[in-house]
Amino acid sequence: MVSRVRVWLNRTYAENVFFMDQLRRNPSDRAVEIHATHGDADSPVLAAADTAELEPEGLSPAGYVEYALAQCRRRGIDVFVPRLHQSAIVAHRAEFEAVGTALLAPPPEAVAVFQDKVVAYEAVQAVGVPVPPWFRVRGADELLAAVEELEAGGHRACFKPASGAGGVGFRMITRSPFSLTHLSGFPTPYVQLDLVLDALRRSEEPVDWLVMPRLEQPEVSVDCLTGPDNRVRLAIGRVKNGRRRGFTLQDQWLEPARLVVEGFGLHYLSNVQFRMFGDTPVLMDVNTRPAGGLHQLSLCGVNVPWLAVQLALGEDPGTVTPPFLGQDYTVVAGPRPLRPVSIPQQRPETEAPLLPAVPAPAQPGSVQTGAALPL
Repeated sequence: MVSRVRVWLNRTYAENVFFMDQLRRNPSDRAVEIHATHGDADSPVLAAADTAELEPEGLSPAGYVEYALAQCRRRGIDVFVPRLHQSAIVAHRAEFEAVGTALLAPPPEAVAVFQDKVVAYEAVQAVGVPVPPWFRVRGADELLAAVEELEAGGHRACFKPASGAGGVGFRMITRSPFSLTHLSGFPTPYVQLDLVLDALRRSEEPVDWLVMPRLEQPEVSVDCLTGPDNRVRLAIGRVKNGRRRGFTLQDQWLEPARLVVEGFGLHYLSNVQFRMFGDTPVLMDVNTRPAGGLHQLSLCGVNVPWLAVQLALGEDPGTVTPPFLGQDYTVVAGPRPLRPVSIPQQRPETEAPLLPAVPAPAQPGSVQTGAALPL
């Protein structure tokens, strides 16, 4: 009898409820149990997991590693997909292997390169991957100089933190004076240059921003599955153009993504994002973790989360070609159940054969998560 696979996701994005669904519906018909931890008791990933716990707050990276090792020992975790404190965790890969846990994450050297966007841009440019013009700024004078240089070239300037994820802190610069017009309708990512400069000059702490031209659509996110031998097993681009989404296998997107993931050893699941600068696709960002939209590749007939777990377990699936490219689609919100109590009920620890997973009954609370629907 083939043993169950025990997978842990720590403080992951709500959209990864679909990642979890795909693991349970794997084509190998292998029993999968999922453990989830989070700092938010109302995270839908806690409700979707078989066992779950609230994470302790205030742990240092080193303290979190000790917590994670204890979780893996106590829960019998086979594969750990770390998001929170990923860099600290992968530095202790041997310790996790010693307790029988494989880390579904790149080695520490690869994670370190892409923690800082300036370091990442310099590194990928050196291996021939195009990047947009960029400026690192830490104060008002540097910001003004960067904006003026970009505007002189006919570009609209934007900025984002030099380290960060998920588009947090991204803003676009405008010179339009603040007025009641900006208070009508929905909030926008545009901020007035004079207000930003004034805030920087009044701040007692420096910022660390990357200033660059606003890049144009389409945005193409290339999801990659790469082995510990640095060889890509699967690469598919997800194309975003406004509301419309689709898929691509065109070399102009996949080849630079391969250069990045193979050249820097981004093992297992990673995501390389591009946009257009004029007529040239340029690198926008690199994620050393599974993208929140990875599950959308199921529309191409592939179960990438399960392929990654197989690879982490040493069951190499080899090179995988999607049997087809799915039709264009869009993403809409839908309800997911939440647990009615702050600490989710636990499945009893047992070695008995697992019953097939069934959807949890609807609870009084729900949260909106994005599901893909065809256009």
